Amino acid sequence: MEPFIIGQNDVAQRLDAMAAEGHLPHAVMLCGQTGYGTLALALNFAAKLLLGGLPGKPLADAQRRSAEAMLAKWAHPDLHFTFPTIKLPSMGSDHQPVSDDFAKEWRSLLGSSPYFSIEQWMEAMDAENQQAIITAGESDELVRKLSLKSSQGGYKVAVVWMPERMNQQAANKLLKLIEEPPQHTVFLMACEDPGQLLATIRSRVQRIDVPRIDDEDIVGALRQRLGQNDDEARRIARLACGNWLAAVEETRQGGEREQFLELYKQLMRQAYQRQVADLRTWSETVAKMGRERQKRFLEYMLRMTRECFTYNFRQPDIVYMAAQEELFASKFARFVNEANVLQMYDVANLALRDIGQNANAKIVFFDLAMQMIIYLRQ
Repeated sequence: MEPFIIGQNDVAQRLDAMAAEGHLPHAVMLCGQTGYGTLALALNFAAKLLLGGLPGKPLADAQRRSAEAMLAKWAHPDLHFTFPTIKLPSMGSDHQPVSDDFAKEWRSLLGSSPYFSIEQWMEAMDAENQQAIITAGESDELVRKLSLKSSQGGYKVAVVWMPERMNQQAANKLLKLIEEPPQHTVFLMACEDPGQLLATIRSRVQRIDVPRIDDEDIVGALRQRLGQNDDEARRIARLACGNWLAAVEETRQGGEREQFLELYKQLMRQAYQRQVADLRTWSETVAKMGRERQKRFLEYMLRMTRECFTYNFRQPDIVYMAAQEELFASKFARFVNEANVLQMYDVANLALRDIGQNANAKIVFFDLAMQMIIYLRQ
């Protein structure tokens, strides 16, 4: 069995070739943005390794059928998952959360699709207002699991999703494990921000950059999986910019994009009219959202500000907005110009950094709103 992969044939073939030619690294890191398919590629390759057996020692037919049944539920005993977790109120004070604490939620999400964001994972854990990390306890648990013999006599595969969210202790322990891996063990990492990883870890893995998905592959998937007609599929693929999650979001009515557009419109209108009391209410509204969603909104704000500035050039081929976004931009874009676009961009980036570092959201968003009053008058 294979997870649903959209495009990325070159990357998949590169992984297959490494295994077929006997040059399989003990640690591979697939790097790409959310929605590009790094986790789907890792799962696909993990399944192939576990179904193929060791070089020169293929699985018997009965073993292969058994492995296929287990992989259908992502519950193979030689497949180990590591991913960011949170601490639940029910956990003891001395308990460090580990992936096994959330195995049911993880497999449920994988069963729906191997394409999901950290925000969706946080919602699955019912933890929007917390920061998910990979703990030192998780590294200890991975060491224990990988020290055991393979139950099927083949590879042991550790899939690490978002390794950049490891705390320092976890990173140091994982580094030691990668430096001295157990026999026939392969680490497959699906990473979005490799710059956040220890340089020593980056130097000990085979890095493969996963590019954006080709528009034609997204068009095909939209038609086959979601029943979109050709014209609509092509419009959505262009807006998605190679991101399958963005494409799926475009197909949903009343989705997050529409909510973010309304928040963006409120911010800009109220800032231009200097409605300080309303901006305070606006900042309190945004502050009530979970931190991961706040970061998503700020990323949306950065995109819309860039698109509004680009709209002024009157070159449709370089504008990537939905119909409602473009309608707003047709009236607002003239207020985003050479005199203020960099400042607007910088203040949103600063807010994104501060939210990521657990700053007080009310203060961050009210400060952003106040600065918009200044910039929109330039």
